[in-house]
Amino acid sequence: MNDSIDAPQIAEAEPQLVAMLHITVKRSEIREVMGPGIGEVMAALAAQGIAPIGPWFTHHLKRPSDIFDFDVCVPTATPVAAVGRVRPEQLPAVKVARTIYRGPYEGLAAAWGELLKWITAEGLTPASDLFERYIIDPKSNPDPASWRTELSRPLVV
Repeated sequence: MNDSIDAPQIAEAEPQLVAMLHITVKRSEIREVMGPGIGEVMAALAAQGIAPIGPWFTHHLKRPSDIFDFDVCVPTATPVAAVGRVRPEQLPAVKVARTIYRGPYEGLAAAWGELLKWITAEGLTPASDLFERYIIDPKSNPDPASWRTELSRPLVV
């Protein structure tokens, strides 16, 4: 197993209220839209006096390829009112395979590959979507070696 990910585990993700913004973009444009997308969600929350209750994350509706089809999500304790492209959502409880990846974003694809190998070796079936929760990101610490991304792949049960 790649030493940049922790030993994968099966976990139960709890239902979660989020402020969500949907983005579909070419892989080559992801860096141009991610920051503004996060900023748009955070501005909607701030305008409504709602504080995030945890790190922001992305919910990819399918494994990224040449096109990224995903939601930027910020967890909240109360629903956000829809404004612009930001809307309220409640993510359902789901069983997931989960690990923590340590390192720069360029290594995420390999880390996902390792998690998928583990899922397959365990005889489990992954759903088509996946989650990346940015626990320590560039805003928290500029050193890519310190970045931590929680990878969660829902499982078909």
